[in-house]
Amino acid sequence: MITLQEAEPGSSYQVESLTLPVDLERRLEALGLIEGSEIFVLRKKRRGAMIVKVRGTRFAVGYGISSHISVRKGGAGYGA
Repeated sequence: MITLQEAEPGSSYQVESLTLPVDLERRLEALGLIEGSEIFVLRKKRRGAMIVKVRGTRFAVGYGISSHISVRKGGAGYGA
C-alpha cells in the first residue's frame, strides 16, 4: 500500500483509506473518492499537485491531500 502522492501517472489504483479531516473527507466523498473506489492518475506536477479521474470526473488534488490517501495498485484501469 502506498499514498496517492507516490502513485505513477497513467496508472489505476484502488482507494484503501483516507486519513483527512471529516469535512474534507466529505467533500471528496461527494466527488466519488471513497474507500474502494478506483482512481486513475492522469498527471503529476512538480510541486506535488496531481490531476486524477474518479468516476468520470477529473479534478486536481494537492500534496497535502494526496499524501493522506492510501491506495493500492489495481483495477482494470481506464484512460483519459
